[in-house]
Amino acid sequence: MRSPSPVVATEQPAKLSTLQRFLQYFAPYRQEIPTALALVAVGAATQSIGPLLIGWTIDNLILEGNLSGLVVMLFLLTGIYILGVWAIRGQIWRMGSIVQRLLGQLRQDIFDKVQSLPISFFDRSEAGDLMSRLLNDVNTVNQAFGLTIPQMLGQSFSLVGIIIAMLWMNLQLGLLSNLVVPIMVVTTSLFSRWARRRFRVTRETIGDLSTKLEEDIGSVREAQAFNRTQLNIEEFDSLNAANRKANVQAVAVTAAFLPSIDFLNTLATAGVMAYGGYLAVTGAVTVGVVTAFLLYVQQFFRPIQILSQFYTQAQSALAGLDRIFLLLDEPATLQDAPNAAEMPLIRGEVKFDAVTFGYSPQQQVLNQVNLTAQPGQMVALVGPTGAGKSTIINLILRFYDVTGGAVTIDGWDVRQVTQASLRRQIGIVLQDNLLFSGTVAENIAFGVPNASQAQVEAAAQAANAHEFITALPQGYSTRLGERGTPLSQGQRQLVSIARAILIDPKILILDEATSSIDTRTEALVQDAIARLLKNRTSFVIAHRLSTVTQADQVLVIQQGHIVERGTHAELIAQQGLYANLYALQLGSAEPAALPN
Repeated sequence: MRSPSPVVATEQPAKLSTLQRFLQYFAPYRQEIPTALALVAVGAATQSIGPLLIGWTIDNLILEGNLSGLVVMLFLLTGIYILGVWAIRGQIWRMGSIVQRLLGQLRQDIFDKVQSLPISFFDRSEAGDLMSRLLNDVNTVNQAFGLTIPQMLGQSFSLVGIIIAMLWMNLQLGLLSNLVVPIMVVTTSLFSRWARRRFRVTRETIGDLSTKLEEDIGSVREAQAFNRTQLNIEEFDSLNAANRKANVQAVAVTAAFLPSIDFLNTLATAGVMAYGGYLAVTGAVTVGVVTAFLLYVQQFFRPIQILSQFYTQAQSALAGLDRIFLLLDEPATLQDAPNAAEMPLIRGEVKFDAVTFGYSPQQQVLNQVNLTAQPGQMVALVGPTGAGKSTIINLILRFYDVTGGAVTIDGWDVRQVTQASLRRQIGIVLQDNLLFSGTVAENIAFGVPNASQAQVEAAAQAANAHEFITALPQGYSTRLGERGTPLSQGQRQLVSIARAILIDPKILILDEATSSIDTRTEALVQDAIARLLKNRTSFVIAHRLSTVTQADQVLVIQQGHIVERGTHAELIAQQGLYANLYALQLGSAEPAALPN
């Protein structure tokens, strides 16, 4: 069972840094962390005590010719190092397990957030960039934290142990060895600022690149048909060059940083050899102490080098986390009201009461729209592109909230009921029907995952899809590719209709449901609609007016207003816009476009 996330993105105080917010994800594992830290401490202690014992062995056993004591010490050192290997292995496994579960929760939080965001967010966002945040940015965090945090913790503890041991053995040599630490801190601070900026640009450019890839791969057929493959290649090359330049600049910072640490390592080693040798010659310290110090200096900079590499990776990871938390902080503008009720089983009366709506203050789409659909009525929406037909559908489903007036279903304001209970009673077949990779049966049962095979087949039969499905190689178990390949456009539409039928909605929405279907398939769909829309309120958007002649109401929408309403016969008698359009369509081989 998935544990609840420790971070609620929308409640994060603005003062928290990116790193602080990320560290909050460790909260559910606070009981496991002490065990991991204890193993880290044991591993660090075994590494820190080694040079000390080697130095003592040189002075007290080797130089004194104590062979038996040397053998005992070798066994002791072997046991200590075996203990260290066990502890290091244990802490890597323990911390690695914690970090991987943490990153799994982070991915889940991102996906949950994306699923909960309103449609308006996706109107202004690119799918490729969202995919980049979910996959590339999280993978960057994984590489920096998931793979190196266990190592980084061990090296941090080792560094502390080494410093203590060096100062205890000889204060002067210990202080000399640590003179480079302030220089290292300043160097790291400077490089971190440069690296963070560079790596943030790399995350942004990879997002642009992912968006371009997602768009061009999904539209390769259109690109070839319109002979613009070369232009797509040039556009991709430009984005790829920008990403390459950003990464080269980031690598340049890293390339300058690591040699700086190596130089400080060499400087400290030379200082210990020079001053330590002088002290040994004058008798102030023993050869064993100088040897131990040289070993400690090498160990001292090994953690620093690893920590420096981690720090460089962390800058890229933090840049990715910046983008991730920007997404998690995206306000959920369309939420259930605090006192939202569960909508009971409805009859299907839909009312628009002086509804005004715009996708932005500058983009007003509906103006003072009033309409009433009685339970079981079929309402046809016709009008030019951009008139507001699909917007009316979106408002019924509450994909957006009205800016004025109210949309009610059986007297319930859609803003005062839970979105789930509202949409559970509405079936929809979109203009761009989308099928998923999976079997035909799974696609039909998309809205009712626990539907039985008999229910799936009944829905397909009602949608006149059963015949062609049973003719497929594996029937209902035939696996479909991306977007429903290899089914034809008409077959995909019939499967989408069966999907809507299966949920047995009281309100059925057909958004251009027959606009992409051949004449024979359209006859099958119209036959299904005639039988299936009984006792269901339905809204049908269609440019082919022959499909809506049996509608109880035809609403002609133009520039955000309902300019005509009535039955087909009544509107023909009015000799207005609808009648003119109908006459044009009867007299032409192809449906005429609605006038603006």
